[in-house]
Amino acid sequence: MTSPTLRIDTDCLIPGDGPPVPSAAVLIADDVIAWVGPQDAAPSTGENVKCIPVPWLMPGLWDCHVHMTGLRSTSLDDVMRVPIPMAAARAARDARDAINAGVTSVREVGGYGIHVGQVIEEGAIMGPHVYAAGDLISPTGGHADLHTYSVGCVAELGARGGWLHTCDGVTECLRAVRLQLRRGAKFIKVCASGGVLTKFDDPQHQQFSDYELKTIVEEAARAERIVAGHCHGKAGIMAALRAGVKTIEHGTFLDDESAEAMKAAGAILVTTRFVKVRMMEYGRKTGLPDYAYKKLVDTAEIQRGAVELAIRSGVKIASGTDSLTSGPNTALPWGLHGLELALLVECGMKPLEAIRAATADAPATLGPQAPKSGCIKAGYDADVIALNGDPVADIKLLSDARNVTHVWKGGELLKQPAH
Repeated sequence: MTSPTLRIDTDCLIPGDGPPVPSAAVLIADDVIAWVGPQDAAPSTGENVKCIPVPWLMPGLWDCHVHMTGLRSTSLDDVMRVPIPMAAARAARDARDAINAGVTSVREVGGYGIHVGQVIEEGAIMGPHVYAAGDLISPTGGHADLHTYSVGCVAELGARGGWLHTCDGVTECLRAVRLQLRRGAKFIKVCASGGVLTKFDDPQHQQFSDYELKTIVEEAARAERIVAGHCHGKAGIMAALRAGVKTIEHGTFLDDESAEAMKAAGAILVTTRFVKVRMMEYGRKTGLPDYAYKKLVDTAEIQRGAVELAIRSGVKIASGTDSLTSGPNTALPWGLHGLELALLVECGMKPLEAIRAATADAPATLGPQAPKSGCIKAGYDADVIALNGDPVADIKLLSDARNVTHVWKGGELLKQPAH
């Protein structure tokens, strides 16, 4: 065992992929977990190794569906209006909010995450590990297009460093994937169905042909990347699965047939109940256009039923919020990531299952690029958080950053109680 640099003693350890363990100790050596076990069996660490006692300890949370956009409203039209430097500065603040809420890893599915993540890794700002897709990719007129602007605006935005990308046909689809790989994307994000926040596309309709989707998946696979599919309607879900897409984002119109198809394909559902619940309550107050509000109302309860079905059917689930906006008084803010776990419990999950969806099962949403993370096990990343209460008894504790007392990311203490 590598010489430990830190020991954490906890009254109750929640490992991420198993039942709680009382009176446990965790030894950390630099940026990895070196040993886990009963306190009275822990190896000697010597006088120079600090020991920190905490009541509850668990893996750092993952949010498998976020957007680093710097937007203040839920209108995607504002992507054109917010200067990129301003958006990036706001995203830096959002990254800090994630850490304070106990989120040590995010899967960024379209936004400025590739760039913000690099700055975090350099140590210039504080934030979680960011595993980013780069651009959100759709066909012309699809969910990554801005229908209220003239044709060509999205391409011009992309040339300036924006994060929306439209492409049509095999050649353009290949180039779209290769452009993201060139920027260091850890996976590829495509729109396999229409969406809610854009004007003319229908959430029920398939976007991209089967052939285009298959081309995207195959090109990503050559670089050991998986593809995440924005999918509301069943047509998009089934097309994505036929093409080999490995994560279904939202899954609003999932039914028995598509749930069975997901299980057969080994695909993961990233749930995003958060976006529906928050938008129904706050969207109209924070800039949601009329066309988007109508689609939201038409899909909100249907999506809850789909998540309930997925849980009953045994579809593998990872927790994601669709956090999109910047600042605590916005509709989809960073810092409330733990709310998704409470919403999963409302849909039928047990608390430990919801915790697993946000820890042990989350890294698989990156396929071959998945790190050893999400569990408190020897050899895993030393991303752990301490709580002032028992999340198994009250899952809503994770919805409030004030209940997260300590955050270690890669063994570095980024949050602790004020003295």
